Formats: sequence, C-alpha cells, structure tokens
Amino acid sequence: MSKIEELRISGQLPSPKGVALAIMEISRREDATLDEAARVVQTDPALSGRLLRLANAANGRGRSVVSINEAVLRQGMTTVRQLAMGFSLVDQYPQGLCTAFDYPGFWSHSLFMAVASQELGRVVRVGTPDDLFACGLLAQVGRLALATVYPADYTALLGGQDSGTALLELERERLGVDHVEFTAAIMADCGIPKSLAEPVNYHEAPERSGFAEGSRPYQLVHLFFQARRMADLGLSPEAGRHGSISELLLLGGKIGLNAEALGEVFDRVVQQWRDWAELLKVPASRLPSFDAMAKAPVPRSELEPRTACQRVLLVEDEPTTRIMTEAMLREILGCTVYTAENGKDALALALEVMPQIVITDWLMPVMDGLEFCRALRATDWGQSMYVIMLTGMETEEEVVEAFEAGTDDYLIKPVTMRGLNARMRAALHYVKLLEAWENDRAQLKQFAAELAISNRRLGNAAMTDVLTGLPHRRAGMEALSRDWSASKRTGQPVAALMIDVDLFKSINDRHGHAVGDQVLQEVARALQTAARQDDSISRIGGEEFLVVCHDTEARAALLAAERLRKMVKALKISIGGVDIPTSVSVGVAIRESGMETADDMMKAADKALYAAKHAGRNRVSLFVQGKTHCAGSQ
Repeated sequence: MSKIEELRISGQLPSPKGVALAIMEISRREDATLDEAARVVQTDPALSGRLLRLANAANGRGRSVVSINEAVLRQGMTTVRQLAMGFSLVDQYPQGLCTAFDYPGFWSHSLFMAVASQELGRVVRVGTPDDLFACGLLAQVGRLALATVYPADYTALLGGQDSGTALLELERERLGVDHVEFTAAIMADCGIPKSLAEPVNYHEAPERSGFAEGSRPYQLVHLFFQARRMADLGLSPEAGRHGSISELLLLGGKIGLNAEALGEVFDRVVQQWRDWAELLKVPASRLPSFDAMAKAPVPRSELEPRTACQRVLLVEDEPTTRIMTEAMLREILGCTVYTAENGKDALALALEVMPQIVITDWLMPVMDGLEFCRALRATDWGQSMYVIMLTGMETEEEVVEAFEAGTDDYLIKPVTMRGLNARMRAALHYVKLLEAWENDRAQLKQFAAELAISNRRLGNAAMTDVLTGLPHRRAGMEALSRDWSASKRTGQPVAALMIDVDLFKSINDRHGHAVGDQVLQEVARALQTAARQDDSISRIGGEEFLVVCHDTEARAALLAAERLRKMVKALKISIGGVDIPTSVSVGVAIRESGMETADDMMKAADKALYAAKHAGRNRVSLFVQGKTHCAGSQ
C-alpha cells in the first residue's frame, strides 16, 4: 500500500467534511435534485448565509433572494458544490502547525487561480468554467496536505529551500512523496474527473506533460499554467510586477488575447477574486487595473545596477588629471576604465570596447574633444553612449557649442570627487534606463515573433487538426460537399466512410490522455497509408474519422473500408512497454436516389457505424436502401 493510500485510509488527507461532503455525494447521483441539496445546505447556517450573499451579489438590483431553495436554484448544483467544498477546506485549514507555510497566502493564491481558470475557460472553451474553477482551487492543495501531514518536516524543508533545488525534488528527497501526488489523490477524492485532473498535475511544468500540441489536455494544462501566473501577478509586490506582466502578455497572445482583452479578463478576475475572498474570509489586496500596471514606469529597483561597475572610456592627454580621474572612477565608483590620450585613439578604442559612458577632455592634440564627440555621434554604435565633456571653460557660448557637438553633460576642471560623483550618478541612471528600454524592446521582439508563429499556427489550425495533422471537421465537410455536388452533376457515385476507434474511452481511462493521443496519431497514419490517393480523410470528432471516396460504388467502398479496418487492426502500438490493441468500426454509405443532401449520406454512414459497433465492433457495415448490412470481423 502506498504512503498516500495509508494516509487516505487514516483520514489524515485534507478533504471536505460535514455538509460539504454530503453535498458532494448528492451531486454525484444522477437522480439528485436541487431541493435535496437545499435541505442539506440549510443545516449549515454559515454556508446558508454565504450562499445567500453570493446569490444577491449576482442578482444586482433585482429582488433580494431570501430563500435557500431559490439561492440554490439560481446558483445551480455545480456552484453550490464548489462553494461548499471551498468553505469546508478553508474553514478547516485557515492556519496550521507548519510555521513556514503561509496558510492565508496559500488560500488567497488558490482562489485567484480558481477564478482565473474559470474566466480563461470562458475564452478558450476547453471545459466547463465551473469545473475549471474547482480545478484551479485544488491545483496546489497537495502543498497544504504536506504541511498538514508533515508540519515539522515541511517547515524544515521550506526553510532550507534557498539551495536552488526545485521544491518537488526536495519533497521527494526528504519526504518520499511530492505535492503533485497529494494533489492528484485529493482531486480524485473530490470527484474531479481524470480528464481534468491529469492536466492539473502538469500545470507547473507544461512542457513535461507529453500532451500533443493542440489537443484538449494540452490546451487545459497551458490554461492552468496561465491562471497560476495570473495569480502570481495578483499576489506579487509592486516591485516584482513588471516581468510578470510581460510574460502574461506573451501567454495571452498564444490564446488569441491582445493586451486590451487580457487586461479586461485580468481586471474581471481581480474583482471576482475579491468577492470570493470576502465570502471565504481570505485576504485579498487591492490592485490597480492591468492597464495601469502595464503602463507604470519600471521600478527603480529594476533600474539600479547590481553593482556600480560600468564600462567607462576616459580620454585625457594631461597625465595627472587622467591618473587622478581614473583612480576615482575605478577605486571609488567601481567602474571598469579604459583610457586614451586623444580623440583619434579614443575613437578606435570605443569601437573595440563599446563603453557605456565616455568622459573626454575638450582640448587635446590630434583630435580634440568636440571633433571626437561629433565623430562618435556620426556612427550608429556611438549614438547611445553617454558623453561627459571635461573643460576649463564655462562661458554660455562654449557650453552651447559642447551640447551641439553631442555632449550630454559637462564637468568643470579641476575634477573633484563630488562633481564627478554627481555627473556619474546622472550617467548611470541614463545607462540603466537605456538597458531597461533595450530589454523591453527585446521582449517585445520576442513577443512579436512568437505571436507571429502563433498566428501562423492559428491559420493552419483553421484547416488542420493539430493532433493528427489531418484536415479537421469543417474541412472534411467541405470535401464531402464538393464530392456530393460533383456526383450530382456527373452521375458518378460517391461514398462516405465513418470510422470510430473502438473502446477509446477505456484507453484514456486506463493509460491516460497522452497515450490516447498517440493512439489517435497512429490510427490517423494508418488511415492515410491505407486510403487511396484521391480519397479525402479528416478527423471529425474525438475518435471519429471521415473518409470520402469519389467515383466509388458500394462494392469498392466496402473493399476500401475493409482495407482500412485491417490496416488499423494490424497496428503494433506499444507505449512504455505496454501493448495497446486497437481496432475500428466502419460505417459505409453511398449516394442513393432518395438522399437530398450530403448530410443525408452522412446520417446513413453514421447509422451503419452504429450497427457495426452494436454487432461487436471491429466490423464494417453498409447502409443501402434503408437497411444496414454488417460484415464479420477477422
């Protein structure tokens, strides 16, 4: 028996209790009614009051809801179950024995991720928003479980996490189990289906999931990842928001949300997060709008250099001044200093070392400071360098001449530490602003490049099923319509083959969706190999495929279907050392005189497919003149 099973049996795992458990049991029954749920809710005054408050908050200015039955009716069984589950877990674990675990912060983050998952689900449409809410709420519950079951050990683990080792690795190393395993067990106990729980298990590192790009699990795991990063932003201090916003803009672009749309979703999530937090007595800070955070200046902490060290080119022909200034720059201000004695040598050295700051004397042999500055500004690479001119002259005309030559600032000789420090402070601020701007520009370029790739993929997805590489349903229907119209014009026959992978749900349930995706890919390749060159093959649903055969009569269509069936049956699919037997059932229909549209032929093929599956699967069935005829399997 595994460690988690032992804890589950002993009742040590965090789980809904009391009224929440009763509501969950009711919701699982097919014959359950909302009246029955309302009667159970009424036994818990706290839950009743919170549910009424939520119902009236959603009711706006309409008539107040005062009846628990009406509140349950308005919210629905799913919302009531989620509310009860959230109340139960939060009420049980507002604090705990693990002193290094931030219980209020954990629940605040979990609530934010729950609402973000729900709202992103309304955009991406890969799952019921209420189900996604529950998944977001429980996505990190394994960490709460570890803090509850091993409070002392987990305190020591969290306290020593500054070694750089990933949290999961530390958990497995010191406790023999990690929070992802606990999360999976608790979600199973709460009735979360495996099709949702499996993506949740990989949301911290989506690239490790192995889900096929474009598949539903792939979309779900990235949805949960983005919801978590939104929660991270919502709870991050002001100084740490700048990088998170850039990442969210990039993630939003990948699901078709521009900056404005992403901001609207985020602001909506924040408002709902605060409402839920008030109901559950969980902390939730006030946040500015997403637009305001995105437009805020880069925090000073991000502009300040980690060290004062910068590359400085000092151009000075007078040895005493050069040595003294170099010492102040190097020893006191911590700069990396390069020196030259005239403008000509300095120009060559500047191209070699690319200094960020240039300090140059005005009067020098060979090439003076003004000529050097003009030559520097004439190059592309020299335009962004910060130039300070050293001069013993300070008349207004001379200062204007220096600035017109491209100088950014000037310093009167003899050079003093106070004066140099003041000029360098301004120069360093400029350099950091420039670096921040260049970093932002690089991020924008990366964002634009990845968005362009995403747009190309979206364009390709408009005609192609991403998982199998076959045309998707709309493209398949268009091919069927074209061949149907051609058949009506020319009188040539046309056939439709509806193909369904047998017992595919059991493959997903037994081996997981990642394996199921690989099975679909293998079947798609087999169909492409077995089909004729002019046949049109498409994936029209989860495990359903359509083959359209033009200029094909009933006998030839049956032979084609049988060839496809045998090709799939002969597949040797072995994943992780496990052989996965695979077969398909095929329904065949041809255009008959009584059929008015291509949809009539599709319905006939679907009836034949149903007959093949009803007869035992791994069969071919033909629909002709209102009847189906099944061929035996081999």
